[in-house]
Amino acid sequence: MIALMVSARRAGVMIERNVAVYKRLPWNIASGVLEPIFYLFSIGIGVGALVNGVFTVDGEPMSYALFVAPAMMAQAALSGSLIECVFNFFGKMKFAKLYDAFLATPLQPIEIATGELAFALMRGGAYSAVFLALMAVMGMTSSWWAVLALPAALLIGVAAGGLGLAVATFLRGWQDFDYVTGGMTAMFLFSGTFAPIGLYPVWTQWVIQALPLYHGVELLRGLTTGHVGPGLLVHVGYLVALGMAGLWLANRRMGKLLLS
Repeated sequence: MIALMVSARRAGVMIERNVAVYKRLPWNIASGVLEPIFYLFSIGIGVGALVNGVFTVDGEPMSYALFVAPAMMAQAALSGSLIECVFNFFGKMKFAKLYDAFLATPLQPIEIATGELAFALMRGGAYSAVFLALMAVMGMTSSWWAVLALPAALLIGVAAGGLGLAVATFLRGWQDFDYVTGGMTAMFLFSGTFAPIGLYPVWTQWVIQALPLYHGVELLRGLTTGHVGPGLLVHVGYLVALGMAGLWLANRRMGKLLLS
């Protein structure tokens, strides 16, 4: 127990360091809050004014804005964690050589990875909390199950952050970020965010269902609309497993890259 507490305190050092840095760069955080709000108003409400009763959840028609809103919240949670755990993590590891200095102290790779993931959750969670509050004000949370939307968004952040940390350890240079941004864009467009995946070919649906954003969207959409059932546990299980697997792989890769 004492060893676990010490390890948690060491991981907390990474959070403290990142908070100190972002106090000087507040716009880097604020900009991530605005992006999903812009999408909600431009597409969910703007385009939604041209769409009536086409989109459904469990066979029940709903407004397009109500369909899109939880997807934007899921995207906010995912992008907040991915940006921190891929782009910033890679820069610190490969170019700033920050982690080489940290590993000269008692810090271990798993503590660095855990601390970075925890801070990424704080970032993605802040985005999601602001967006959920906006949804509540606009009447887009039609069920009391929506109180679980924020914890669910944090779970999306765990999955995205764990995956991001693992991916960052395989990147060779800044040019590889083209693949990362391309993958993020594809997930954003096709993970059931703007249209039901049933509209796509069957093989495409199988690919989409392997993506973390799809499971996040389905989980938040079910909670905010009150369509809660055992199927949501599948999405929870997927996100937990992906996050833990990513964190485990990132720890192994960091040990190989930084300690060898």
